[in-house]
Amino acid sequence: MKHVRIEPDEFGFSLDPQPYLEVLPGLAGGMPAGAREFATEPGHYDFSKSRCVKDLALEGIEFGESDSLTLRFRHNCWKHEEDLIIGYIGVTDYHVSVELDGGRSRLLLDEVLPDSGGCRHELVFRDGTIAITCGDLVATWIDAECPDK
Repeated sequence: MKHVRIEPDEFGFSLDPQPYLEVLPGLAGGMPAGAREFATEPGHYDFSKSRCVKDLALEGIEFGESDSLTLRFRHNCWKHEEDLIIGYIGVTDYHVSVELDGGRSRLLLDEVLPDSGGCRHELVFRDGTIAITCGDLVATWIDAECPDK
C-alpha cells in the first residue's frame, strides 16, 4: 500500500491509517463516486466503529460477467453488526494472494486510490493481499446476526 502503514510487531501487526487519512481529502476528488463514498465513509478507519473494515473475514470471491468481481466479507461479532459486499465494475486488473480458509483470512486494512481508469483498491490480510483495478466499486453493508449480542 502506498499510504496505510502495516508493520509486523511482537503482538501481530502495527496498523496506521493516519498517513492515508491525511492525503485522502485530496485523493477523493479523483475517485469515482462509489469508491469515494466507501473510502471516505465515517468510521472506515476508526477501529472502534462497527463499519471499520479491520477484522472482517473474507468469505468469498465471485467472478461475474467479463469485467466484474465481488468480494464478500463476514462480520466479526465482537465488533461488527453487518457483513460487507464489495462489487467491482469495469475490472481491468486483479491480483489475489490470499486463501479462503473458513474465516481466518481477516482483513487488516485497505486503501482506495484514484487510477486513470477509475480506482485501485488494495486490501491487506493477515495472510496475503488482494488488489483490484476497476472503473468503480459499490460497497454494501447488510445486517448480520450475532448469536452473542
